[in-house]
Amino acid sequence: MALSRKKKIIIGSSVGVLLLIIVIASIFATRTDVPEVTVVKVETRPELRSTVTSSGEVRPIQFMNLTSEVQGKIEEITVKEGDKVKKGDVLVRLDPDQLESSTDAQFAAYQSAQDDVRSSQTQVSAAQNNLAQAQQSLNQAEVAVDSARQNVITSETEVNRAQVDLTAAQREMKRSERLVESGVVSRQELDTNRDKYETARVALATAKARLEAQKIAVRDAQSRLASQQVSVKDARRAVNTAEINVNSSQSRVDQQAAVLRGSRNQRNKSVVVAPINGVIAEIPSKVGTFAVAGLSTTALLTIADMSQVNVEVKVDETEIDKVAVGQKVKIKVDAFGDTELDGEVLQKTPLAVGKSATSGGLSTNINVQEAKEFRVVIRLVNLTEELQSSLRPGMSATATITTKTVENVLAVPLQAVVEKKPDESRGGGANTMSPPNAPEPADKPKPVKGVFILDGNKAKFVPVETGITGESDIQITSGLSPGQEVITGPSRVLNTLKDDTVVKRQEKKEGGGPPKS
Repeated sequence: MALSRKKKIIIGSSVGVLLLIIVIASIFATRTDVPEVTVVKVETRPELRSTVTSSGEVRPIQFMNLTSEVQGKIEEITVKEGDKVKKGDVLVRLDPDQLESSTDAQFAAYQSAQDDVRSSQTQVSAAQNNLAQAQQSLNQAEVAVDSARQNVITSETEVNRAQVDLTAAQREMKRSERLVESGVVSRQELDTNRDKYETARVALATAKARLEAQKIAVRDAQSRLASQQVSVKDARRAVNTAEINVNSSQSRVDQQAAVLRGSRNQRNKSVVVAPINGVIAEIPSKVGTFAVAGLSTTALLTIADMSQVNVEVKVDETEIDKVAVGQKVKIKVDAFGDTELDGEVLQKTPLAVGKSATSGGLSTNINVQEAKEFRVVIRLVNLTEELQSSLRPGMSATATITTKTVENVLAVPLQAVVEKKPDESRGGGANTMSPPNAPEPADKPKPVKGVFILDGNKAKFVPVETGITGESDIQITSGLSPGQEVITGPSRVLNTLKDDTVVKRQEKKEGGGPPKS
């Protein structure tokens, strides 16, 4: 007999409830309060490396930003972006007409200044000749003065001699007069002595007149000497003035020569050549545009010196103390895929820069909330020619700096190491902890660093001392021995473990390793 609709519904509901009871019963049957943990065995590693990983970009040893130093229309750009150039290669040509015109004008001014120098030198020669003539006349006047003085001396001697002769003649004449009165001598002899006296008197007068004439001659010679001395001074002053004019003209020549060199230099700068060997990184200018110089100098192009290629990365302030010059580096350039390049730390800057800033240096506005970074320069070494020619400025790169390497060490996974409060490390529960609002003591004990080892079916907290940190492991310097089993996870279980907590080893599932935590 067929079942009614109502009976079918009752039977279906009963089957559903029965299945639900079976599922719930199976869940409760399999449920346990024992946590499952992942365990690894402590082993001696042949090598452990501590590294610092930072990102950055490929940079050449230097950039040369060529700008226009003169004004003019850009007539020709001889290179393209990416071209390799050598030092001295012509890169850009500007219109030189205006600069050449200015150079020609300066050259004419330079020649005119040279003519002025030659004219001034002629005036110096003429003044020197006049000085020589005046000096010769002065020498002659000095000789004339000396000769006139000598004549005065001679005339004074003649006057003295004439005076002596006159005195002798006068004495003879007076004696003859007395003897004539006595009749001793004749009157003729008296007349003779009178004639001698008169002759001597006339000779004395003549000698005095000659003496006066010689004195006048001395004064005339001295006047001529003084006049020649003035002439010599005037001639020497004229020579000095002419020499000053020559120096002034020569200074103008030097000035014009400097201006001419500057003008020629400006003209030559209308042809821009490569100052270094490198690669053309950027050409912001176009042919036909007008290049200007000054405060708003026109940028022509940028040359990257690729003779030595560096990678610049930013290292966080928490890790910069680990980085030192000379450390080995492995670099991956995004454009090269998984290819690793060798490098070494070349420089680390002493000044930090905020992550939001674009350049380093000391700042007057200090943002203590912002993380800081330090620029580290890494030199690429052992580059093949193919790789070096493929590198381009600005390529993104990731550098892994090996800061320290140790051999034959005990190491455990990083997630195995936990920090516990001293009371928790001794197995204390919540009752041993301080109240939430209680003030912390001044000598607050430091957390204890350690790991949980698996002892039978219980977790035991073991304090450890650590060394360097690798990518996924950390060195254990004391506290563990090879062969011990360390609990590594899951993290939700590891963070809640206490001493002597009963745990269950997590079994590996088929086809793979331990399940993820």
